[in-house]
Amino acid sequence: MRRVLRPTLLSLGLLAFVPLGHAACESGLAERIHARLHPERALDERLAACKPWPAFPGRIVIVLPMPRPASDPSATKVYDLEVLLVQRPDNGNTERDTLVSRLFQAEAMDEDGVAIQEIKVDTARYVLAPDARAFGLRVRYRGTTHADAFASETLRLYVAQGGKLREVLQEIELDSDSGEWNADCTGRFRQLRTMLSTRPGRNGAFADLVLSRTRTQSRAQVQDDGSCAEKAQPPQYSTVVLRYDGERFKVPKSVLAP
Repeated sequence: MRRVLRPTLLSLGLLAFVPLGHAACESGLAERIHARLHPERALDERLAACKPWPAFPGRIVIVLPMPRPASDPSATKVYDLEVLLVQRPDNGNTERDTLVSRLFQAEAMDEDGVAIQEIKVDTARYVLAPDARAFGLRVRYRGTTHADAFASETLRLYVAQGGKLREVLQEIELDSDSGEWNADCTGRFRQLRTMLSTRPGRNGAFADLVLSRTRTQSRAQVQDDGSCAEKAQPPQYSTVVLRYDGERFKVPKSVLAP
């Protein structure tokens, strides 16, 4: 299939992940929790995220991204994460919020060659077992150069059991757009899209995670008439099954976040 594009439109298809506004915490919630738990640390309020967990009335997931101190201003920015579950009483009194469980993750994210655009809490139906429902943490990244464009969305999963919060799925890449092109339109572009589903696990273990992945590539070239045409190659489909090993899902390098 061929379609004609103006060169000024090429970059728009690559960067499909635009900020939707960070997952807003209600007035002062993240700041209050942060001041209580980490008064000596800085909080990146732009990236802080809070979201009620509909599966558990009154429960709220809070994510506190804290940049690690660095003496060199040009050094790669590295973040520690504090992920928390908070229970709000039935009367909605925010002063009586109770900390249910928490997980501190040192050096959980960095901005090495990319910028973190947004952190979102994902409360989709990740039912792993009758007594285990997970929630997700999605992070959107964007490349920092124009001619070598990159955008990516990743996912981690967490489970709260027995008063403890655990990361059961390390950061994997779900979606991405990337490409290189020049001012004359010539370039190559790549896209990845992933659908995540579950299926019953073996021997009563957590459900398997099934990643149905679609990769597409295209190439743009200047035509004899001066127009810019893009030719897409047939999509490539693959399926990756992640199985739980008793502590976390085993993840091949091919699906890890880059």
